[in-house]
Amino acid sequence: MDLPQPASTTTTANDNFRHLVLDVAFFGLATPALSRFLSVYAIRLDADAMLLGWLTALPFIFQMFTSSLAGTWRKRYGDSVGAIYWPGMLYRLAFLLPALTPFFPREWQPFWLVISVAVPALPQGIASVLFLVILREGTETKQLSPLMSRRSFFYNITVAVGTVGMGILLEEGPFPLSYQIMYVIAFVLVMVSLLHVNQVRILSPEPVVTTVTSPWRLLRSPEFQRIAFVAVTSHIAFFTVNALIPLRLVEDLGADEGFMSIFGLFELLAAALIATQSPRIARKIGTRAAIGVGMLGASLAALVLALSTNLYMTLPASALSGASWTLSAINIFNYFCETSPKENLTRYSTLYNQIVALALFVAPLAGSKLVNLGMDLTAVLLIGAAMRLVAGLIIPLGDLKTQTSRMRPRRAAR
Repeated sequence: MDLPQPASTTTTANDNFRHLVLDVAFFGLATPALSRFLSVYAIRLDADAMLLGWLTALPFIFQMFTSSLAGTWRKRYGDSVGAIYWPGMLYRLAFLLPALTPFFPREWQPFWLVISVAVPALPQGIASVLFLVILREGTETKQLSPLMSRRSFFYNITVAVGTVGMGILLEEGPFPLSYQIMYVIAFVLVMVSLLHVNQVRILSPEPVVTTVTSPWRLLRSPEFQRIAFVAVTSHIAFFTVNALIPLRLVEDLGADEGFMSIFGLFELLAAALIATQSPRIARKIGTRAAIGVGMLGASLAALVLALSTNLYMTLPASALSGASWTLSAINIFNYFCETSPKENLTRYSTLYNQIVALALFVAPLAGSKLVNLGMDLTAVLLIGAAMRLVAGLIIPLGDLKTQTSRMRPRRAAR
């Protein structure tokens, strides 16, 4: 398998590329503790669909509010790498706090799980913005697409390894001790990830501007409106039902932690494979068209998950979902980089982070609310499939309009 090669011209750029890949690799090993097994843990503690929605959504609304503090926090430090250390470390407590769950009374335990990921989301809002800035400041423009492809590849591979390892631990170990051990291990791994982030050296600092563009002016700019439309549409369409998939697998189809590991493995291996091809796909059909293709694939995956009558029928859907969202997610970030100006980068990144966080807050709550009102899980998944289908059809329209406008002068010249 040929992986994209970094287009680096300096030793510093090469080192940054390596640290940013190692950062996401260690983070990926820890990620399943939250992304795969936190919801299963909550289900084991009798959490309902609404609580699962809050478990997914609440951290994003906290993150959205604190994102606005990133610019002020950044000014206290010499560069964005120094500024990210404390917010990055405090955010990583989300991987440790769930280990304390058994120390609470049984009826409080599901709510503690929500608190344990919601409170660390406050510093995460600052850390997320600063990390977007570091990606731009620590790499050359021509490196961004290969870097995101390489990060996505290793992230999905290490998440797959972590999912299998943690699944075996949870399957074989006693409940809830096995969960406590898993979260302690995950915390150690994400701290190693943070060490690699702090090894990045800035190549091209954000230009100092004497006139700061107001958020409202940026929101009205056509460039930001385009990326906001793409990011919000795709995230709402995908995540409205994504948090309900574990509930569908566990309660409707009888999945256990072992099967959840297999399900995740199919998803992640497919995601890793498509990550290596994402730059090539985007070059051939365009960035927005690649996002649209990914959403169409995610729509088909949700349809299969809704109509599956046994667990093994869900595995191809898992692979399709992983590949499809990875293709979309890589190109959403690439589209952000293509449209965001170098000046006012922190403020631009803040607004981008806030609109994505708002979408990620609204989407899972909307899906959970439908279930809480008595709608069948299958019906909600079908609604999610329809939303993804619509998103996949309308997102590429921007590229088509751009191509049409570029062709008109040529035809006139003829």
